[in-house]
Order: sequence, then C-alpha cells, then structure tokens
Amino acid sequence: MTQFFVTGISTEVGKTIASAIIAEAMEADYWKPVQAGELDHTDSDKVKALLSNTKSKIHDSSYELKDPMSPHAAAENEGVYIDREHIKEPQTNNHLVIEGCGGILVPFNDSDTVLDIIMPTHKVVVVSRHYLGSINHSLLTINWLMQKGYDVSVLFSGNANPQTENIILHKTGVSMIGRIEEEDTFDKAVIKKYADKFKPILETL
Repeated sequence: MTQFFVTGISTEVGKTIASAIIAEAMEADYWKPVQAGELDHTDSDKVKALLSNTKSKIHDSSYELKDPMSPHAAAENEGVYIDREHIKEPQTNNHLVIEGCGGILVPFNDSDTVLDIIMPTHKVVVVSRHYLGSINHSLLTINWLMQKGYDVSVLFSGNANPQTENIILHKTGVSMIGRIEEEDTFDKAVIKKYADKFKPILETL
C-alpha cells in the first residue's frame, strides 16, 4: 500500500483539495497529523465532506490546536509540546494520504519540523500554486526533498502558467501529476472528476 505525503510550497496553496482528490482517486484513508485552527471545521472534516467513496477512512489528528498559526506557536499558546514521537502514523491496510501543515520546514517545536515526520517510504506530492515568488519556493521545496532522498512529484494548483511550470519541471526533473484548475466551487462531483483524471498517474508513482 502507498502512503502519499501532501505538502505545499506555502500556506493556502490547495493541499486539502489535493489531498481529497488523491484520497478519492485511490480510495485511500486520510490523516492530518497536526491541525492548527478551524477546530469546528478541520481539514479532516473538509476532506470527509468531499469524498464519494465508502472505503476511505478519516483518522484522528495526533494534535489539534486552537490557533490558526504555526504549530509550534499555537502549541506554546496552549501550554502543549508537540512531541514528534507521539505523531504515530495510523495503522491501516489501505493506501494513506497524509496532509502536512504549511511547508516542509514549518516547525513543531524548537527542533522538529514537518520534514521530520515524512518517512523515506512516502511518495511526496508537492502542491505548487502560482504567485510572485512561487518558482523560488517550489524549487527550494522540491530540491530540498530530493536531496533528502524522497520520491517527489508535483501537482499544480490554479490557472495554467506554462513559463512557471516549465521552469520548475525543467530544473527539478520531477514528474507532474497534473493541475487543479480554478473552479467556482469544489464539491464531490469536482473532486471525483479530478480523481478520475489523476488516478492513472497516481497508480504509477
């Protein structure tokens, strides 16, 4: 079974939508290790509402923090210490989609970051969204992961920007899963559309 770790080049780039699409395509389980903010409507809740299949299971987060900010700061505000050893990947006989928070170097505490919970066996999917500076952020993220030995692919989010996409793909050599276009809304039907489109590629990763 495959474990997909979905990360982004920054915040608000579309990781949760990408995670829902991958989970739907593979009928995979979903797990958000650390949730910061929006506890009344978490990323786990959002993904659950977007899935059509009945096989996927949503696993509980290891940490749920009230403040929508960097996990290390949110934890400090609540008098909580995020212990990497307590972030346990759920046991499942199914594929698993793991959604990180922010980018790969977002801190959990003074020493550990998101990168420290990405396992060597994980297929890392980097969500890249076009904005001024996104090329730099994409290259830094992808190259850092590749230097660490991870199997990396990229999923673009937003309207097409061939100049940006081509230079990122050329300079990294990673495979492109596809692009999630700007949509008026993301509902079950839209998620299923992308899931069907990306499934053949995801199965080859």
